[in-house]
Amino acid sequence: MSDDPTVSPRRSARDGRAAGNHDAASASSASAPRDSAVPGSARIADPERGGATTTGGVLDGSGRTVLVTGASGMLGGDVARVLLARGWRVRVFQRGHAPVAEREGVDEVLGSVTDPEDVARALDGVDDVVHLAAKVSFTGAWEEFVRVNVTGTRVLLCQAQNAGVKNVVFVSSPSVAHTGVSIEGAGAEPADPGKARGNYARSKAAAELLALSMDGQRDLKVAAVRPHIVWGPGDTQLVERVADRAAAGRMPNLDHGAAMIDTTYIDNASEGIVRALERIDVVHGRALVLTNGEPRPVGELIARMCRATGSEAPTRSIPGGLARLAGKVIETVWPHLPAKLRTGDGEPPMTEFLAEQLSTAHWFDQRETRELLDWTPSVSLDEGFSRLAAYYQDHPRPNRRTGSVSLDRVEDVADEQRARAEESSVASGEESGNATTDLQSVRTVV
Repeated sequence: MSDDPTVSPRRSARDGRAAGNHDAASASSASAPRDSAVPGSARIADPERGGATTTGGVLDGSGRTVLVTGASGMLGGDVARVLLARGWRVRVFQRGHAPVAEREGVDEVLGSVTDPEDVARALDGVDDVVHLAAKVSFTGAWEEFVRVNVTGTRVLLCQAQNAGVKNVVFVSSPSVAHTGVSIEGAGAEPADPGKARGNYARSKAAAELLALSMDGQRDLKVAAVRPHIVWGPGDTQLVERVADRAAAGRMPNLDHGAAMIDTTYIDNASEGIVRALERIDVVHGRALVLTNGEPRPVGELIARMCRATGSEAPTRSIPGGLARLAGKVIETVWPHLPAKLRTGDGEPPMTEFLAEQLSTAHWFDQRETRELLDWTPSVSLDEGFSRLAAYYQDHPRPNRRTGSVSLDRVEDVADEQRARAEESSVASGEESGNATTDLQSVRTVV
């Protein structure tokens, strides 16, 4: 995740935004057991269990301390900002300094989410947790994703129980239920580590299942929120990466950019996550997908991001199936390239997962999310792009060529791998033919 500046025009632009609907929902009987409650109805928590303390089951941050992990990222920093505005005392926990920690009312603990001692120190005196820390990348060793995303989540939740924490919001991803085919109007389908695409999605799926399995243990309430494709001003992970790659000619449209997808403006993502904590008595034990609820063709979204940042939008289109094949090959070759060629953001120009995301529909029914959270997004897609353009007018981007590794070098390394395999009799004649076809695909796509 990108670092989130403490003071920027984006902050001042929010001063006049509309607030979400935070009215308390009607509640079922306070004495009703959890399992007998009507699905979607609010529950009034027993104050002795550390749940919500106001009528209607809405958690009030006054007098409470919340820990936000991963606050050096754009979303984590913004969640901390919203929590602070809603009355919580905020503590942030990550490996490096988070700019949001410079705000009055925010304190910071540095450490690793995989270190039990670091986590215990961060949780001392904490009532609630929002867990965003994760390894996010298109590439990387599976073991590292497991260590950070799965083991780190287990360490955090176990130490949270030991510290007497009562409420946890686990920030997940809709990719945990994406199997490579289009998602059109679905809700929060079950996380599936076996079918999720890519190491990030697989590890987050396992972590979400782990987190929700601990709901109800030792009085702990756990909810999972899956914000989808979060973007906003100053976003180096999506907006500026798209613009950089488009400028370098490495951001083609797949299937003419026709796939319909949902995205989430940063304000809506952070407010929705905080709202899940406020409504923890209603949503614990559940996973909710969170978006703007305004699906658009992916080509349109990319073009608007490019225009807002002052870059030319991509015009070239290639078949999605071809891009997936090429992405799979490039992922194999990428780790063997010299480090000096893996410049810019360090990510390959195409991966199988990225090709799937750009060529399949993924938009979601938001009715359940909005009903359970008693909330609607405060910033529309059009308003978000207006804010994005205004930000980059005041903060012109340098001319970068991210992901522009030489295609010739990619082909050379792939040829070398194939030659070594043939020499060691690992590759059969059929495999050799497949490798040749794959290389032709790489040349076409990249």
